[in-house]
Order: sequence, then C-alpha cells, then structure tokens
Amino acid sequence: MNKIVAFIFLMFCGTAVAQELNCEVVINAEQTGQANATVFKTLQNSLTEFINQTRWTNREFLPQERINCSMFINITGYNGNDFTGTIQVQSSRPVFGSTMVSPVFNFNDEQLAFSYQEYQPFTFSPNQYDSNLVSIVSFYVYTILGLDADTFSEQGGTAHYQTANQIAGTAQQGSHAGWKATDGNRSRYQLNADLLSNTYSAYRNTLYTYHRQGLDVMHMSPEEGKKAVASSLVNLRRMHSRRPNSLLVRTFFDAKADEIAQIFSGGPSVDIREVVDALSSMAPTHSEKWGNIRY
Repeated sequence: MNKIVAFIFLMFCGTAVAQELNCEVVINAEQTGQANATVFKTLQNSLTEFINQTRWTNREFLPQERINCSMFINITGYNGNDFTGTIQVQSSRPVFGSTMVSPVFNFNDEQLAFSYQEYQPFTFSPNQYDSNLVSIVSFYVYTILGLDADTFSEQGGTAHYQTANQIAGTAQQGSHAGWKATDGNRSRYQLNADLLSNTYSAYRNTLYTYHRQGLDVMHMSPEEGKKAVASSLVNLRRMHSRRPNSLLVRTFFDAKADEIAQIFSGGPSVDIREVVDALSSMAPTHSEKWGNIRY
C-alpha cells in the first residue's frame, strides 16, 4: 500500500514540475570562424535550460502535452561579448488520433543582436528588461504558446500575445532593432501587432478551423476534415484580399505549404478548385506545390 501511495506521489510531482515547452536550441557559429569557442556551447546549453525549465504560465502541462519547438540561432558576428545573427523559430503540435505532427510556426528573425558573457545567468520578468537575448527568446516563447492555444480554441492565445507585447514594450529601452514600428514589416513588433489586431483575426480563426475542426477530425472522417481545412483556407483568402501580402499570411505558408500540398494530393476527393485558386493567390511562391494538387 505504501508503495502505491509513493508511486502516485511521484507521478503527481512529475506532473507538477513539467513545464510548457520541449525546445531544441541550436547555436551555429560557423560564419564567425570561431565555431569551436566554448562560449557557443555554453550559450546553447544555458538557453536550452532556461527555455525548458522556466515556468512560463500557471497551467500544468503533462509531459506529453509539452509543445515541441526549436530555435536555430545562426551567429554571423562575434566581437567580445557582442553577438549578431539570425534566429529561426519553429513550433508544431500533434494531430489528434494520429501520429502526425503539424507545423504551426516557422519564422526567421534577421534582427538578432545581443550581449552575452559566458555563464551569465538568465532571468525573466515581462515587466523588467534583463537583456535583449532574454527578451527575444521570451517573446518567441509566448508567441509559440499563443499560436498553439489558437489551434485548440478560438482566439485562445490572446493572453500570451499580450504578454509578448509587454516584453516588446519593455525591450525598447535596450535600443536594439526589431521592437519598434519603424523596424520594418518583418520585425517582432509587426508580428505581435498583427497577432493582436482585429484586422487579422481571420488568421487566428484559420488556425483553429484548420487544426481543430480539420486535421483533428481526419482520423474519424477524412472527407469532413479536408473540407474544414479547405474552408479555413478560403476564409484566409478573404483577409488576404483586404490586406494583401501580410506578414501573417506569409508566415502561415512558410509553415504550412508542404503540409497543405500533401493533404490535398491524396485521400477522399473533395471539391477544392476554389482552394487551389486561393492558394495561388495568397502564396504564389509555392506555385510548384499547388501545381501538384490533383482534383
């Protein structure tokens, strides 16, 4: 009996300490000519621990519920404690009733610049500026959390985007690029502003319909699932017609183009002529993929 109680207690404790993310961090410093410097390995290990062991929300996540994501940091400049480069952020979520994993977010941030001293500790508070690196990583953590939540419930990620917005506002005091309206149409500022804007709410609705009403029902009814995915893409086109070439639409297809082509290239036949027109209009750079769709 005591063994059973102890086992349940250990299971409970394991659940209680499980964090939200399962994030792989990769630091590539080949372009610096100093790829073997220990600082890069230390930075990779420290960021991995920081992201995966920080408690980002009040919600309890089971180990299997943790969000799989990655941050690929390409260091192109390294001078003393100053680093410049890019960060590629990706996330995915499982598809209910299958072994399929669906990409949700794929974003390349070219405005990465930060100072870091080896073994420097990382601390996070949304209302306190610690370093530009902590601000950037934390910003993307909450963006990942928000996008994941949007795939499971309508407009479910708002609170996370609002926290990311706090981080962006606080980070402006660091005077680094990416945090202000003047920093271009692919900045962190623009990404967050669009996610919180009613103008682009159809993007977030598409995330929900595409995943929860589309992919997640395919194990029961592939035809109905495909119809829901198709409907979500047509709905996204309406937003695109009002706001062509938006950052969110480009970001959506950076993550989804291969998956969409696969969904509509097999399985039960549904009428997708309108969908193919929508895809060609919204994402012409992926026209080769759309050309492989059969209907």
